[in-house]
Amino acid sequence: MRASCTDRRTPQLGFTLPELVIVLVLLGVLAAVALPKLDGALGMREAAWRDQVVAALRHARSTAISHRRLVCATVASGHVQLAIATAHGASTCTAALAAPDGSAAWAADAGTIATTVAPAGALYFQPSGRVTTDGAGAAAGTRTIAIAGEAAITVIGETGHVQ
Repeated sequence: MRASCTDRRTPQLGFTLPELVIVLVLLGVLAAVALPKLDGALGMREAAWRDQVVAALRHARSTAISHRRLVCATVASGHVQLAIATAHGASTCTAALAAPDGSAAWAADAGTIATTVAPAGALYFQPSGRVTTDGAGAAAGTRTIAIAGEAAITVIGETGHVQ
């Protein structure tokens, strides 16, 4: 007896409904476990950025005192750069102060975490350690540096203390 064309069974391609439901449930469980850990990793990045900014500002203050020269710090989202006056008594910073790795940035973050300085502008560390509103050192000015997701950094104008 010959088999007819309708007796042949062709294999069905694809997934069954229970298989799809199981995969979706597993993906949901993995997402519920992995997302909080990812959020924690991003928080660590912000904390590391804050620590880098604090270290760069403390270095600027100590360099100004030890070299008895004006040191200017520029803080922006993603980088902190330092410059130093070429002579004692100068009111402008004309020479870049290279970081230990030789780069211009004392602190750098590729993700550019939102960072703002209030009041805006460069921080001028005087040879006495004070932070002023201009290079001439006329008036001390306390600055606040806000970093998204982290406690603000305060630089006390009269002492230059970074907290």
